[in-house]
Amino acid sequence: MKRFSSISIALASALCVAGANAAMRPHYGGTLHVSMQESPQVFDPSAMDSSALRSLWQLVFETLVRLDDHGRPQPALAVGWQSEPGNQRWRFQLRNGVIFSDGTPLDSSTAAASLRAANPQWKIFGLGDLVMIETESPDANLPAEVALPRNSISRANNGTLIGTGPFVVSKWDSAAKHLSLAANNQYWAGRPFVDSVEVDTGKAYRDQIMLLDLGKSDVAEIPPEAIRPAQSGNRVVLTSSPEELMALVFSRDAASSDETKQRIALARSIDTTALNNVVFQDGGEPAGAMLPNWLSGYGFLFPSGSAGAGSVREKLPQSPAWTLSYDAGDQLEHIIADRILLNARDAGITLQTTNSATSDIRLVRLALPSLDPQVGLSELARQTHQMPPTFGSGSVSANYSAENALLQKHRIIPLVHLRTAIAVRPNVHAVIVRPDGTWNLRDVWLSPETP
Repeated sequence: MKRFSSISIALASALCVAGANAAMRPHYGGTLHVSMQESPQVFDPSAMDSSALRSLWQLVFETLVRLDDHGRPQPALAVGWQSEPGNQRWRFQLRNGVIFSDGTPLDSSTAAASLRAANPQWKIFGLGDLVMIETESPDANLPAEVALPRNSISRANNGTLIGTGPFVVSKWDSAAKHLSLAANNQYWAGRPFVDSVEVDTGKAYRDQIMLLDLGKSDVAEIPPEAIRPAQSGNRVVLTSSPEELMALVFSRDAASSDETKQRIALARSIDTTALNNVVFQDGGEPAGAMLPNWLSGYGFLFPSGSAGAGSVREKLPQSPAWTLSYDAGDQLEHIIADRILLNARDAGITLQTTNSATSDIRLVRLALPSLDPQVGLSELARQTHQMPPTFGSGSVSANYSAENALLQKHRIIPLVHLRTAIAVRPNVHAVIVRPDGTWNLRDVWLSPETP
C-alpha cells in the first residue's frame, strides 16, 4: 500500500511539473499594453533619440546590421558584409525573402535609396543582392554605424514610412497620443507571439505606475530616482546599465584661456555624487566622461565634479555670468538646475536660469546612441554640436585619446550616467532591457494572469 501511494504521489508530482512547464511555454495571442512619457509627433526612425522611442522603432523598422549586447555587429537585413582594402568601400549582402509590411519585396535599390536619404555624404547604390557603400574616408567601423536607428531601411507608402520589422503600424494618432501596432504575419524571422501592441504616450510616470497596478498597462517606465521604491513593491522591475548621460553643454567654444578656466571651475564645483545619491536616489553613477565606464573601460580616469573649484576660481580676474536653460516642464530638472546654481555660487560663479533658446549652457539628457564605443562617442559629439573625433585605431587607448580631446575643449560637462528602468506585470514574459536602455519587446508573450 505504501509503495502504491508513493508511485501515485510521484506520478501526480510529475504531471504537475509537466503542467507547470506547459503553462510557461510561449503563447501566441493577446495584446501588450505599453505606456511611456514621451509623446512623439512623428513616427520616423530619424527622430528616435531616446531609449523608449528606440524600443518602439525596432518593432517596426530594421537595419542591415544590428549590435549585440557587447557592441558586436550581427546580421539583420544583411547576412554578411565585407570591405575592400582600405575600408572605404563596403559590400552588404541582403537577406533573401524579406518583404515590407505592404508586401513589397526588399531589394538592393530600395535599401540603397533609404540609406542615401540618411547619409547624403556616402555614395550608395544597389547591385544585384548587394548594397555598395563608399565613404568619404576610410571607415573600419561602418557596420556599427549602419546599425544606428537613422539607418533603418524603410520605404514610403502613401506618405507613411513602412518597415520590415515584426510589427506594423495599424494606427498612429499623435493628437490622441496613441499608437497601435499589429503583428506582421509575413515577418522573415517568424510571427511575433502577441497579436498587437497598444502604446499610450504622454503619460506621466505616476500615471504609468497607477495604470500598471490597476492592470490597464503591462509595461511602464520607472524614472531613475524611483527605481528603489519600485523594486520594494510587488512589481517586476528591469534595469539597464548606467547609460543615459545628463550633462551641461555650452553653446559655443571657450573664447579665451580665462573662460576655459571658468568652465573648469564650474565643472569642479558641481557635486555629482550628491546629484546621484540624493536627487536620483542612486539611480545612476557620477560621470566624468561622456561614455559610461562599463562601455569604454576608461571612464574612471576622468574625475567627476566637486574636486576643488575654489583653487581655480581664485586665479580668475572676474566671475562669469552665464545663463542656464533646462526643460521647464520637468520638475526634477528644475531641482537639479537649482543645485547646480548653488554649487556654482559657492565657487564664486554666477549662473542664472532662463527659458531662452539662446542660453549659454543647456542641461541635457542624452540616451547612449550605440553599444559600439567609437560610434557612441561620435554620435554624442554630434548631439552636443562638436566635430566627431578621429580614431587612430580600434583600441581602448585610441578611444580614450579621442574622448579626452573632446573633453579638453570644455564644451561639455558630464554629470551623471542614469539607468533606464521599466516595470512589467508578472504575466509578461521575455521582456529584456538591454545595456543601452532599449527594451526588447520582439519576443514578448503573455501568460494567463493569476487572480
